[in-house]
Order: sequence, then C-alpha cells, then structure tokens
Amino acid sequence: MAYSVALAGKGGTGKTTMAGLLIKFLLKKNKTPILAVDADCNANLNEVLGLKLGDTLGGAREEMKKGDVPSGMTKDVFMEMKLEEAVLEAEGFDLVVMGQPEGAGCYCAANTLLTNYLERLSGNYPYIVMDNEAGMEHISRLTTKDVDLLLIVSDSSRRGLQAAVRISELARSLNIVIGKSYVVINQAREAPPEPVINKLKEANLELIGTVPADDLIYDYDFNGRPTIEMPEDSISVKAAFEIFDKIVA
Repeated sequence: MAYSVALAGKGGTGKTTMAGLLIKFLLKKNKTPILAVDADCNANLNEVLGLKLGDTLGGAREEMKKGDVPSGMTKDVFMEMKLEEAVLEAEGFDLVVMGQPEGAGCYCAANTLLTNYLERLSGNYPYIVMDNEAGMEHISRLTTKDVDLLLIVSDSSRRGLQAAVRISELARSLNIVIGKSYVVINQAREAPPEPVINKLKEANLELIGTVPADDLIYDYDFNGRPTIEMPEDSISVKAAFEIFDKIVA
C-alpha cells in the first residue's frame, strides 16, 4: 500500500518547492517509484521537477463532459486513455497534473471515473507526494481518500500561521483519513519565537522543523533551473532532508 504525503500551505510559503525537495529526498533513499500529483490549480510542480507540462486530468474531464469522446469508444476507455496520456514519466518518478478546477454543470460521472482510475494508478507506487492548493478539496474529490502524512508549509508570519491552522482544521473536516500532521516553517530568517510555537501548540499542531531562507533557491527559480537539481549541501536542502528523515517512513 502506498505511503502518501500531502503538502499544503498558503501561497508564497514554498510548499511546491518543499514537495520537490521531498521527491529529491525519496529518490536519494531509493524509495521509488514515486507518483507526484500536482493538485494545485496553479500548477508548477513540473517546473520544480524539470518536466514540461503536458495533458492534465482536468482537461480530460472537460472533454468527457462536453461529449468529445470519439465515436465507438466508451467513456471508461476514453478516460483510461487520457489518464495514461497525462502521466509524465521521469527517472524514479511520474507526475500527474490535475489541472484547472471544475466549471459549471455536473461533473459527477467524470469525477467518479477519474477517481477510480487514479486509485488504480496509485497502486503502482510505494510513495505518493501530493502538492495541494490551500483548500485541499482536491484530496477529497479526486485523489486518495487516505493521507498518511499531512505536511503544512508555513512561513513565520502571523497570516502564514493562521493559514496553517485553518488548513489543518479544514483537512480534518473532509471525508479523508489523516495519519499524522506536522508544520514546517519555511524561509526562516531566525529560530521561531516562543509565541509562534505556542500558537501551533494551541491548535494541536506540531512544529517538526524549520528550513532557513536560501538565496540559492531564488537563484534557481529566477534562472528557470529545476529546484530538484539543487546540491545536497545547500542549507535549505540539508534542513529539509533532516526533517524528512524524521517523518517519512
């Protein structure tokens, strides 16, 4: 059974970068193959992983809803074909991009088919890493119903921490099972002050570690270089790997 890790956090905290570093960590530990799922409507996990964006599952769902299924092909066969086309293959991991959120109208049939195929696809991977939008509804609608580890990425700002608390509360209110939840403070300029730690404790959230601000991440992003290719001796990669060593089975 796959070990699934879902990452969430408000915009700008670096959760997608953290998802990429987690995949880098799993590759180093030979915990492969990995299924990477980009469930953020603003999809950019492919850039962090050095892959060109291809077909999305949202696009397949739209085609089916509009009736663009080829003559003589059932919806089941069509969706299976589209799912296979949407899987971007790389060395040690594959990437599936959810795509844009749903439009008007009923998507029940398409979502049911999509969920079934995703669950079957997930069975081929011992590890799943899901990069989610802050709301996390994509986990409830389209991906696995069980999450072994919820990693909430925040910065040390008041708004970032408030978002972390809301995400934790929302995730637990959805129809999914969450094994463990942790908070990571990313882009930290200094150690988190006591009030920050107390705020998380009040919300029953455990701070598992901090990742320091790293100019190298900015340089890689600015120059269009995949973050997954960052050297392991960089301060952010070392800190992230120390965290993952503590929490990833």
